[in-house]
This record gives sequence, structure tokens and C-alpha cells, in this order.
Amino acid sequence: MSSEVVLASSNPGKVKEIQALLTASDIVIRPQSDFDVPDAIEDGLTFVENAIIKARHACKLTGLPALADDSGIEVDYLNGQPGICSARYAGEHSNNEANNQKLLNELAEVDENHRSARFQCVIVYMRHELDPTPIICQGTWEGFITTELSGVQGFGYDPLFYVPEHRCTSAELAPELKNQISHRGQALKKLVVALKK
Repeated sequence: MSSEVVLASSNPGKVKEIQALLTASDIVIRPQSDFDVPDAIEDGLTFVENAIIKARHACKLTGLPALADDSGIEVDYLNGQPGICSARYAGEHSNNEANNQKLLNELAEVDENHRSARFQCVIVYMRHELDPTPIICQGTWEGFITTELSGVQGFGYDPLFYVPEHRCTSAELAPELKNQISHRGQALKKLVVALKK
């Protein structure tokens, strides 16, 4: 029996990735845009807080269980920035190109030994708006920030995120491989296990 869950995101890259990662489960994902749900105001101070805000907002407006992901990239040299501001790093209405360019500019004088970074992903599953015990799963993906964009797969900071094990950026990985090893892939695998329990 499949269960319908609303995905609290309007990011097409994220929707596609999460749907691909959950194809083997019996969860049917519907993006919040199917229900005309506007984006929640993400005023939390952590990935966990923002994911809960988004999931609760989607539950409230649809009456369905909701799945929300809050993710971003942390750069050690920048004390963990852009972090929860990853999507709006270059300004409130910025895009991938502007965000990537700002990150390159910030690290322009930084040598390759000090460009360590990681993608973080927190996924929250709420059964209903007042769920007091949401399921919270986290995934972390370690890497480095390159000095130039490379690759066309993925979205966001993927063209700048170098994956040492595969000697290429996240944007140069086949989507299937990325889904296996990424921060979001790790968090979703944990979620599928938790939901089966």
C-alpha cells in the first residue's frame, strides 16, 4: 500500500532528486506546488528548525503527512557559511549562478588546503501539523570547494563541490551515483529505514 506524502519544497532539482531516491519505497511524493502551497518563511537558525517549519507548514495547508529537507553547504574557512543561507547567499532573490560566484569570490585568495567543505542535509517527516515527535534524519557529505565551476549535473553548489573519492565535482557525477553517496541520499536512506519501523 502506498502512502501519499507532500514534499515541502518548490525547488525542482530537490523534488526530482527526492522522488528518484524514494522510488523503491512505497511513498508517493507530491510536491507542494500540486496543492498551491506557498513557500514557508524559513526563520529558524538551524537546518533542523527550518525543516520542521517547512514540514509543519505543508501539513497544515494540505492535511497530509509532509516531508521537508533543509540543506546547504558549510565552508570551514568561512566558519560554516553559507550554511542555512546557502540558497540566498548572494541575496534574497539570488540564483545558483550568483551564489556560486559569491562563494568563488569569497575564497579567491584561499589555497586548496583550506577549502574543505561539506554538504549538510536534514530531512524531517511529520505525520500531521501537531506531530510532537517528527522523524529527523541527517546526512553529511565531505569535500572541497574548487576554484572554478565544472560539470552540468545537479544544481546549487554541485559544480563547485569536489568529491575526493571520485576525483570530480558533484556536478560531474552520474545522478544515480550522486543519489547513492550525497548528503540527501544518506538522510533519505535513514528516513526509509525509520519509516519501516
